[in-house]
Amino acid sequence: MSDALNYLVRVRGDALGHYFKFLKEAGRHLDPKTRSLISVITKVHAQTETGLRQYLLQALRVGCSPMEVLDALLMAFPALGLTKIVWATEIILDLDIPGFSPELMASPPQWRDVMAEADIAEGETQRVETPTRSVFVYREGDRFKVYDTHCPHQLTDMPCEAVRGKTLTCPTHQWTFDVSTGACIENGKYPLTAFDTRVEEGRLLAYW
Repeated sequence: MSDALNYLVRVRGDALGHYFKFLKEAGRHLDPKTRSLISVITKVHAQTETGLRQYLLQALRVGCSPMEVLDALLMAFPALGLTKIVWATEIILDLDIPGFSPELMASPPQWRDVMAEADIAEGETQRVETPTRSVFVYREGDRFKVYDTHCPHQLTDMPCEAVRGKTLTCPTHQWTFDVSTGACIENGKYPLTAFDTRVEEGRLLAYW
């Protein structure tokens, strides 16, 4: 929420509480993905940039794919019109979300080469650039963890300097993550986006 809305909730929560209760109850029979996509469409219709960013990230967190987001916008064309859809697309592109890149959207999820298994030491975390996205790789014995480098809060692309031992701290709002599990352990609540991994012929592969 914005600072202004936080202020109103704090000083007039007695009044706004009814509004938020209405919003919650109005969608309780919808699954989280459908509810989030409808919220994205309403923010595009009102051309509320902050709200669009907020609900777009929420839609992705609850499992909506980038293609589902775009399909929802296109399906709402009779209400939105092309101008608002283009406006929303410009904001989405400005966020630079890897999943919306033409390279990833043009192909189904697949196993992708990340690095040589031997190039990362036990207990080490590295930021690795692949042809389609940047990732953090953590090794613990023969177990590997691969995470998207974007913070799940506001999609800040976290640099290699964000790593300190087994923790990863986003420089924007100080969300801190445990790289051995991906869990957020300080200042936030959403985990890192993790990818399945496997090793073949000495190469670490990840699925996205």
